[in-house]
Amino acid sequence: MSGALQAVFQNQRSFGFSFLDISTSGASVVTSGNYKIATFADSGNLTVNQLGTDPTEGSVVEYLVVAGGGGGGRNTGAGGGAGGMKAASGLSVTVTSYTITIGGGGAAAVTTGAGSNGNASSFDSLVSTTGGGGGGGARSGDNAQSNGRNGGSGGGATIFASGAAATAGSGVSGEGSNGGAAFAGKSIQSPGGGGGKGAVGGAAPSGGNGGDGGSGQSNSITGSSVFYAGGGGGRLNGAGGAGGGGAGSDGSDNPATAGTPNSGGGGGGGTSSTTALAAAGGKGVAIIKWRFQ
Repeated sequence: MSGALQAVFQNQRSFGFSFLDISTSGASVVTSGNYKIATFADSGNLTVNQLGTDPTEGSVVEYLVVAGGGGGGRNTGAGGGAGGMKAASGLSVTVTSYTITIGGGGAAAVTTGAGSNGNASSFDSLVSTTGGGGGGGARSGDNAQSNGRNGGSGGGATIFASGAAATAGSGVSGEGSNGGAAFAGKSIQSPGGGGGKGAVGGAAPSGGNGGDGGSGQSNSITGSSVFYAGGGGGRLNGAGGAGGGGAGSDGSDNPATAGTPNSGGGGGGGTSSTTALAAAGGKGVAIIKWRFQ
């Protein structure tokens, strides 16, 4: 079939077909060609007013949902794990109002120990993601706090009070990755990086620096390729993972950096210094895309 005839045939097939009529509250909505893209930086609602008759795109949406990242640990602080991330097209919707919940990032450890887990994000009951895990932070007398927390992606591990390496946190399959391992040398103790959507958190090297945060994953729902859900770096120069992961504190007593807001990135780990503090995870985001004409 020639290109001209094929175009006529396609126009005949689509003649009279309609698409989704959707309204939102609490979202920033842009138009891109025949599509609308709603970005929820904070919680809100998406209301399907009317389904379309188009057999392919009359009742489905594309989505990206990212949970809040975990906070970094303090002392020999590991990086926080990224929030869980889910993305897909072809999700069926009905005529109803859907609640969009955006999870906040987990708090950094204030004194010693692991940071807090991030909070889940959801697209009503259709899609839910798990908050990221906080990184472990060495804590004398409380070895459990040295293990990385489990989450959408797991927090990195650090060192038990005994000097042995702790256990990294586990990620949720399909949402993220595990945290990075610690290094427990005789004179050097280094924490791991938090896990990201796209990669396990970096294991701590033997030179004393913290492990890098695991990379997030790119998504093009907005029309541009953007990384989300990167893990936080361990204390002493662990780099944050691509996708909003915060860097660990440096060797000059500068604080760690927080996960980027609306990325679900994990926070960087801190030291015991009063200025090289750990950092919080970044809050999550939800983006919904649909054809309207």
